[in-house]
Amino acid sequence: MAQDSTGPGPRAQEAGAQEAEDGNGRGAVMGAQEQRELVPGGATLLCRYAEALFWLARYMERIENLARILDVTDTFTRSGTDTGAWRSVVQINSDEARFDAAHPVANAASVVTFYVLDRDNPNSIAASIFQARENARTLRPLISTEMWAQINMFYNRVRQLGPDDIAASRLSGLCAWLKEACQLHTGITEGTFFRDQGWAFYSIGKYMERGDQTTRLLDIKYHTLLPSIDDVGSPVDLSQWNSVLRAAAGYHAFRRIYPRGMSASSVAGFLLLNTSFARSLALCAWLMQFHLAQLRAGYGLRSASGPLERLDGLRGSLAERDIRQVIAGGLHEFLDGVQQELSLLYADIAAAFWEGTPRG
Repeated sequence: MAQDSTGPGPRAQEAGAQEAEDGNGRGAVMGAQEQRELVPGGATLLCRYAEALFWLARYMERIENLARILDVTDTFTRSGTDTGAWRSVVQINSDEARFDAAHPVANAASVVTFYVLDRDNPNSIAASIFQARENARTLRPLISTEMWAQINMFYNRVRQLGPDDIAASRLSGLCAWLKEACQLHTGITEGTFFRDQGWAFYSIGKYMERGDQTTRLLDIKYHTLLPSIDDVGSPVDLSQWNSVLRAAAGYHAFRRIYPRGMSASSVAGFLLLNTSFARSLALCAWLMQFHLAQLRAGYGLRSASGPLERLDGLRGSLAERDIRQVIAGGLHEFLDGVQQELSLLYADIAAAFWEGTPRG
């Protein structure tokens, strides 16, 4: 599975400079260019604020989705069907080299430790909430007191987690709490954040991460967990697809469309192509396009045109085929292609809005 350019965005430093380091270890010190205004001469948003909002949303969404993936993997393995399920979590996040350097075997204990507690893993929950808080610190002039306080409390609670908190008997409860904390952040942000360019950048980051993680959740099930054709359609298979829907908070929404029955193609089609489901790839792509179009038309940011063209291509590839065609062509290959397009979309957005010279 391709890993996108998921850098953490700004990290506040005492001296006022800000350092960005992405999940692949790249780093850059950002100086005067951070002060570039996205709407010169008008209602302004500093580039560093746009980037921080984008990454704050991505990190909070990432924490929630990682909690969902850990929870559904735990469900799969407790059902007695463990064909490398925990290893698949590492593979789908493209963390094999980093994980293997620290752990000899991928099991529940090692993978959960790696993705919940390990601050040296930039994709872990501990590292993600740290980066989210640092971005929120940068954004103190823009975010509400309630938003800042909730992120602080969330950060402090995660920092206190230890080995006992991730024991098998407590993992489901921990994942439920992590999801609820992220949903509380979403609710506070929805209710208090000013609707200007900053809201557009926050929303683009959220929906990019959400769409990306939907493809990862699908790939866990379809590509790795049930490689045997004999398992397809079995009670175990249907139970696991049920778990995938619940991990994506989509079971009840799915049942509104499919009151009876369940199949791999119907679940995959729902998660990828249904434009009414909040976590579907198709809806996330549409919402990113909406907010980018708003930046271009509403705020005169013509540099949004490049990312919009790429999104047009992605949405076109989703609209021109049904799920049967996707599966026939190889679902894993399709998901991998989507991951690559999202990575390129991020590069386009960064180049347009907070790297280099403004074009808008």
